[in-house]
Amino acid sequence: MANAVKRLVPLLDRVLIKRAEAITKTAGGIVIPEKAQSKVLHGEVVAVGPGARKENGDFIPVQVSVGDKVLLPEYGGTKVSLENDEKEYHLFRESDILAKIEN
Repeated sequence: MANAVKRLVPLLDRVLIKRAEAITKTAGGIVIPEKAQSKVLHGEVVAVGPGARKENGDFIPVQVSVGDKVLLPEYGGTKVSLENDEKEYHLFRESDILAKIEN
């Protein structure tokens, strides 16, 4: 599982994000049906590309790093399935990420 994530290196300004899991049960123990669950709009950065390129070929550094918690748009990104891993990963351009969540 971890090896598959480490082998996936995003290109340019792409960022691989592990979406947070949806809340499936309330604090009181009531199970929430799948259709009633809200869409998860945040996640954790798992891998980062080197950044976009300027006209002269230099890289523009990416503003997020591995381990950052980020806010995601409702739509967009490319779903990525990794071998033997049940988690949901998405590949976004850095410019599609809405915000970095500070602790």
